[in-house]
Amino acid sequence: MKLTLALCLCASVVALSAKDLPPISIAKQGYVFAGAKYSTVNNQQVMSGQIYAEYQIPAKQKYRWPILMVHGLGQSGSNFTGTSDGREGWAQYFLREGYAVYVIDQPGRGRSAWQPDIHGPLAPPSLDNVQRRFVAPARYNLWPQARLHTQWPGTGAPGDPVFDQFYASQLPSIPAANATILNRDAIVALLEKIGPAILMTHSQSGAFGWPVADVRPDLVKAIIALEPSGPPFYDIETIGAPDWFRESTPGYRVWGPTAAPLTYLPPVAAPSELAIVREEKAQAPDLARCWLQKAPARQLPKLQMMPIVIVTAEASYHAAYDHCTVQYLEQAGVRPTFIKLGEAGIHGNGHMLMLEKNSDDIAKLLARWLSRSVR
Repeated sequence: MKLTLALCLCASVVALSAKDLPPISIAKQGYVFAGAKYSTVNNQQVMSGQIYAEYQIPAKQKYRWPILMVHGLGQSGSNFTGTSDGREGWAQYFLREGYAVYVIDQPGRGRSAWQPDIHGPLAPPSLDNVQRRFVAPARYNLWPQARLHTQWPGTGAPGDPVFDQFYASQLPSIPAANATILNRDAIVALLEKIGPAILMTHSQSGAFGWPVADVRPDLVKAIIALEPSGPPFYDIETIGAPDWFRESTPGYRVWGPTAAPLTYLPPVAAPSELAIVREEKAQAPDLARCWLQKAPARQLPKLQMMPIVIVTAEASYHAAYDHCTVQYLEQAGVRPTFIKLGEAGIHGNGHMLMLEKNSDDIAKLLARWLSRSVR
């Protein structure tokens, strides 16, 4: 009886949330795999490392470069193809704007096969962590900005139909520290197959975007980094007042904003050659202290070759440290646009900004940035 009720409630979300939008006219759609490698495991040939990309090309394509949407840890491409309360997702939004859209599943997740003997164990999703960090941060108040969260469409607790739809989408993942080079290579292989694109990353996958653009800057026309994995070098754990932020060691983003090698000038043969120092004092009481390069800072010339925007939500745990990623890139000669949604008049968002009630407002802001910045 309980199972039947839960299914009925979840199904009702879609029915009650539908919008009267005109049909999207699609000229072509399909899927493509890229980045697969064969290897021998237990005397058998196996394939691993492939990325799955589902694409749609609108009948009225107004923009030359497609948008490649890359999800974060514990997620899949479903983050972009709809919302947990039944609205259209960002894939549909940008199709309506006239962009071709590619939505991926990371290697080892979703429709991209996992090979345990090659990829190692998976990290399961955490019910508690999903509530604390993604859908109900105000209930836990683990960082100063958390109390501002208002945009999740529902109670953010098990049994709520919107939450249940979202949690049903959560997937076991290859741990973040082991996934960067795997995803870098797969995304590069995909771009080599489909051609240049605008790279949209979120959370964990933010650490993939920098090395992809570093390896093939000619194939990355812009980077939209939605709360990218960070801050540089060391994680920041949110543990609550009065000691809001604690450095988590050891760090795995040893190349600054990522775990994969980047091209620095003067050249760096190993990450240990990067001389770094931590700010003595935070820039504000609700911000973490940043790790930056010691002067003179080495440059990141490949990341200077395309427009970049970093987007931070008002109530997210990223609000405490995304400025560190921005400052690190600026110190290295990169000139990212930094959009704080609250300062742009878009309030109350948490980390899953593409799924929240005002997601279309955020997509509209990104579309405006793209129209100004990408040629």
